[in-house]
Amino acid sequence: MEDKDVLVGCEESQVVTIELRRLGISAFSCDTEPCSGGHPEWHIQQDLISLLNDPRWGAILAFPPCTHLASSGARWFPEKRADGRQQAAIDFFMAIAKCRIPVKVIENPIGIMSTHFRKPDQIIQPWQFGHGETKATCLWLEGLPLLKPTNIVDGREQRIWKMGPSENRSKLRSKTYAGIAQAMAKQWFGKNKEINDV
Repeated sequence: MEDKDVLVGCEESQVVTIELRRLGISAFSCDTEPCSGGHPEWHIQQDLISLLNDPRWGAILAFPPCTHLASSGARWFPEKRADGRQQAAIDFFMAIAKCRIPVKVIENPIGIMSTHFRKPDQIIQPWQFGHGETKATCLWLEGLPLLKPTNIVDGREQRIWKMGPSENRSKLRSKTYAGIAQAMAKQWFGKNKEINDV
């Protein structure tokens, strides 16, 4: 995998991509929206599914949309099943899970994929990585070890989940915590020497 690129799917924020780049990893974010992380030269603005068969990728870290999958929205499931939104979200998730990229991480909150796919390999919390908040996050892994906590801190707030309605609430709620992004980059891909900050 050393001579292959890393694809970070459904990541307009580039939080994980930037941490990988800091370690000298050739990583690219992908989203249908423009990136907000400040590095459009590392961003592929197109549908993730269209990239999954490209042999250039040695690994994928995917953060598929959870709006129609997360248990927190269970009261709307009947409506989402009826109009096809939930099935479309399941199909998107499964396309990533079944793709031929040899090393995979799929991240999502607790939700229906534990039964529609399989139980996650690991459930992590922000407070295990330096952020005093609680947000149970499932990781489905292929070809990678479990993520180890790096900085267990006090605080079990749900600040992000209690956020009031706003235009950017969905993006803010789905953004990867910096401590988790750093742990992912260093523990899974950190064999290369660190280079200058990007």
